[in-house]
Amino acid sequence: MPDGRHADGPTEKCGVVGVSLEDRDAARPIYYALYALQHRGQESAGIVTHDGFQQHSHVEMGLVGDAFDAEDIEGLNGSTGIGHVRYPTAGSVDSSCAQPFSVSFKSGSLGLSHNGNLVNADDVRAELAAKGHAFTSDGDTEVIAHDLARNLLESDLIRAVKRTMGRIHGSYSLAIAHDDTVLGVRDPQGNRPLCLGKLDDGYVIASESAAIDVLDGELVRDVRPGELVVLGDDGSGFESYQLVEPDATAHCFFEHVYFARPDSRIDDNLVYDVRRELGRQLWAESGVDSDVVLPVPDSGRAFASGYAEAAQADGADVEFAEGLMKNRYVGRTFIMPTQDARERAVRLKLNPITDVIEGKKVTVIDDSIVRGTTSTQLVELLREVGAEEVHMRIGAPPIVAPCYMGIDMASRDELIAAGRDVEEICEAIDADSLSYLSIAAIAESLETSRADLCLGCVTGEYPYDIEGETTDRDVARPEIDGAAGVVGDD
Repeated sequence: MPDGRHADGPTEKCGVVGVSLEDRDAARPIYYALYALQHRGQESAGIVTHDGFQQHSHVEMGLVGDAFDAEDIEGLNGSTGIGHVRYPTAGSVDSSCAQPFSVSFKSGSLGLSHNGNLVNADDVRAELAAKGHAFTSDGDTEVIAHDLARNLLESDLIRAVKRTMGRIHGSYSLAIAHDDTVLGVRDPQGNRPLCLGKLDDGYVIASESAAIDVLDGELVRDVRPGELVVLGDDGSGFESYQLVEPDATAHCFFEHVYFARPDSRIDDNLVYDVRRELGRQLWAESGVDSDVVLPVPDSGRAFASGYAEAAQADGADVEFAEGLMKNRYVGRTFIMPTQDARERAVRLKLNPITDVIEGKKVTVIDDSIVRGTTSTQLVELLREVGAEEVHMRIGAPPIVAPCYMGIDMASRDELIAAGRDVEEICEAIDADSLSYLSIAAIAESLETSRADLCLGCVTGEYPYDIEGETTDRDVARPEIDGAAGVVGDD
């Protein structure tokens, strides 16, 4: 796959984790949890722990397995800590923006892992810089850390977090380490996922429940939009503070379509089940007569399974087949310097099984089309190996606008659906037919209202105030003072 900044498909966000245990070091469980979240970011990985006296940090560029060795893990002492895997959506691709971001100041030490994207980071940075704050990176995570550190000098921990939430706007799920206290925060619209889990000897917060599963933990629930969860420093429980009561949510539907692991639960939904239901909806809306249904691996697999199941239930004589084999060793840094190499790229990533395709009418199921390069090459490849017809079915609406919430979706100029209707896109990729899933089907499959989803990339209307873009709602601003608290362990 080409480098993420120029990839044909949408590129990942980030993954965060926080752990508080009774009496064993947290670094190794965090390390395992980051492995479970590796799909959310491959540029850098890091862990910050605290042993009750001082903070320990190890952050490196690269994959989790490359960023840490046994000696690194042994040196991260303490029963509390946070971790991060990063794909850059704001800030440079270098070590200065790798996370967790850590800082020591008058009120103690602070570590912060961020998944999401602020829409007012420049304004907050300028305000803080005018007050004497010096920045070492161009990322928005450092902006959050500086603002929180400033507020901690003036307020207790809960009010400091709330004041920061009142200043920053955009999407964020945060894992925060303030000395040996671990906190989880989800933005008031709940755009980025964050969940809470229980271990035998402690608690964990993570971007996805798969990270809890790998630790043999039990999913307790999702962190609610606008909620702060504080893990006890002895692993014995947690406290919940609903700092903001949102009027509406803005859950990212693309988490279910593409980003999250299919074995994760997000906002009470198993991602695998949602994708299968999206596939069934795709058949109901735009089923086409064909001999075989092929998923584009990996994320198209559950869609295609649901599509084929619904087709067969309606009496269609169609087969579900794994007709495209993915080469998992073509990485993100694969370079294609010539036109011939670019044209050959899809063959290096996806190899067709000719016996499944030759002489057949083929329906190809994919999660999305962004630039259209891969879809065009894939249709051409299937025709080369003998497909009689090639029909494309997409498990999401057309992507017509960029994402400002943490996904590298490309600019409008690069999006094949921006300014084109479906018929024109079908002609551009040379398919026999093309259909996308409707927004209504997305909302129905998630059992929610479209008003509670972030649909900016498919409507051009965003749930946050973004300069030069249309806002689809009045954004609630958190009150600064006061915080309702609920203490619990379940």
